[in-house]
Amino acid sequence: MLFELKSVFQNDGEEKQVNYQLDISDIDIDGVFPFKTPVDVTAVAKNRAGLVDMTVRACFGYSRSCDRCSVDFTRDMDMLFEHKLAQTLVDDGNDDYIETPDFKLELDEVVISDILLSLPQKNLCRDDCKGLCQNCGKNLNEGDCSCDTRQIDSRLEILKQLMD
Repeated sequence: MLFELKSVFQNDGEEKQVNYQLDISDIDIDGVFPFKTPVDVTAVAKNRAGLVDMTVRACFGYSRSCDRCSVDFTRDMDMLFEHKLAQTLVDDGNDDYIETPDFKLELDEVVISDILLSLPQKNLCRDDCKGLCQNCGKNLNEGDCSCDTRQIDSRLEILKQLMD
């Protein structure tokens, strides 16, 4: 989506908004395609005293399997990003601003990079996921297993053999 920003840059107090859906279902993350539905994008650019700020809201469903218990889950994500826009940049090392030399911004690239950089590094079905039993593999979120959970110090393992 090409965001035309000429009127925003040239008029103090000007505001422009765009709403659209972005299909990123073909993005592969670690062999998984987690974006099953299009991303609802709302971008608002505002000129305040000659400075143009852009706010981007991205809402989407994120489908993964839990890193602890391997259960598939889908979480509704609602992300908000803020950017400062500039017509030209003097310094190439300035990452605080997005350059828009022709008053146009390709929003798809900005939204995709914002989303990918903000995704959780650990995917959990819920915050208190108990994971799987190390011995039998039972999902501990569904209940306790019958495995012996007593930890024996490996240095005292020889004494356990005397008791058996």
